[in-house]
Amino acid sequence: MKTFFSILALMLFGASTNWAADKPAPAAAAAPATAPPAAVTVKGTVLEVKDVEAYTYLRLKTKDGETWAAVNKTPIKKGAEVTIENAMLMNNFESKSMKKTFDKIVFGSLAGAEGDVMAAHAGIAKAAPVGNVKVAKATGPNARTVAEINTRRDELKDKTVLVRGTVVKYNAQIMDKNWVHLRDGTGSAANSSDDVLVTTKDQAKVGDVVTVKGVVHTNRDLGSGYSYKVLIEEATLQK
Repeated sequence: MKTFFSILALMLFGASTNWAADKPAPAAAAAPATAPPAAVTVKGTVLEVKDVEAYTYLRLKTKDGETWAAVNKTPIKKGAEVTIENAMLMNNFESKSMKKTFDKIVFGSLAGAEGDVMAAHAGIAKAAPVGNVKVAKATGPNARTVAEINTRRDELKDKTVLVRGTVVKYNAQIMDKNWVHLRDGTGSAANSSDDVLVTTKDQAKVGDVVTVKGVVHTNRDLGSGYSYKVLIEEATLQK
């Protein structure tokens, strides 16, 4: 399986796609998502190993000095010589599980190992095509449609909203969050107003009809070239 650093190096690192208990530090407003920066290979000697739920953090001694790296969880011993493939640099990355903010850290996959941390994250960038979706609007003073959240994002910024829709894409446990793409039949694919990204601790599956309650955030930069004009964060889901 190719390393998933072939990309949203959530999607969602920082900013996710969900690094167990980890998330990127807030960043300034950014332009729409662009192609990720070129990946490189990092080689070094393991000086320190820290395992969390799904990932292994490594402090490496490289020819350019010491650096931290993160890969899918795998048994590695101090002193081992390792190669991190498709390594991508993240600045100011906050790891809640490590209780540490890294000024710089690289994310990638261990040479010869299956899986790629950023590949999973890459999957949150855009929902896969689905059939016709038509869901009744949520009720209440804060109820909004998917189209309204997209087209009125500046007005709704930092406000709590309710939105009901069908889960069309779901990525679990990237940056300590589950990433949900929601559609309700409103909006247009032409300007991407028919889909909204939601981050939550709650679980769901593709095809579920859920009511989401969360805070609208705009111009969210998750690092490594991935940014979003609008998404709903700190959300709860009700089926």
